[in-house]
Amino acid sequence: MTTAEMTAAKGASLSRKEKWSRRGPLLPALIFTIIITQAPFLATIFYSLHSWNLLNPGSWGFTGLSNYADVFTDSEFYTAALNTVIVTVGCVLVALVLGLGLALLLDRPFFGRGVVRTMLITPFLIMPVASALLWKTSMLDPTYGLVDAVLGPIGLGGIDWVGEYPMASVLAALVWRWTPFMMLIILAGLQSQPRDILEAAKMDGASTWQTFRFMTLPFLRRYIQLAGLLGSIYVVNTFDEIFMMTQGGPGIATTNLPFYLYQRVFQGFDVGQAAALGVVVVILTIIVATFALRAIFTAISGKEVSE
Repeated sequence: MTTAEMTAAKGASLSRKEKWSRRGPLLPALIFTIIITQAPFLATIFYSLHSWNLLNPGSWGFTGLSNYADVFTDSEFYTAALNTVIVTVGCVLVALVLGLGLALLLDRPFFGRGVVRTMLITPFLIMPVASALLWKTSMLDPTYGLVDAVLGPIGLGGIDWVGEYPMASVLAALVWRWTPFMMLIILAGLQSQPRDILEAAKMDGASTWQTFRFMTLPFLRRYIQLAGLLGSIYVVNTFDEIFMMTQGGPGIATTNLPFYLYQRVFQGFDVGQAAALGVVVVILTIIVATFALRAIFTAISGKEVSE
């Protein structure tokens, strides 16, 4: 080996050592992440290919894809999927509209704005279980709830809102908790809007509605998309409100996919079918999240402007 070849080999060796010296400290975190996230998923796939009911010790056995076939032929699965779409879309749309209105109000200076902003953010800081109990007992109870006290004088009191309108009750609790999240993102967009452009529009004779319709709303488009997509990713996994307020009922009227999965595991004790359902839900969530994140990055990079 010549001197030049020995020098090149030594340089390559040093380069590899340098790379490993930089990557080495990240290995424990990488290994920990793989163990925490991928090992349970691989175990779920393994169980989904087997029959295993905890109430029947002799039920263990390899069944192939029969658990997946049972999931896709189960009518309750489609009802839970439809309820998931209703809860997610309904909550996100209503919370976006309310959040936009509150953000427009908070964008204007007035006495006590800081206190009002803090109070409006508070619902998002409350634990989901606590907010569900608050709505079920203090707000919607037909005997001593606040809604009954307000609507009673006009003849609408005594209504069992959770029992008669379970989906609307769950949506009300979710909208109350997620409106501050939408408001904060839209308010950040409003406060980044250039004021000189708004003043120029006002000097040109544009009305308040025209300024909002043709200048403010297009400027907020990316922020509204970001709030809607992030909210959808979080709301699609709703469990606490449904568990605490309706238990998925009456029947399966408010059962969404996360609660249906819980029922399969902890009430049906059918680990095999529950694992198959979990794999299907994870794959659907990954597909939705992929499109959502792609839309977010497209909105942030501004490529959609060229459409």
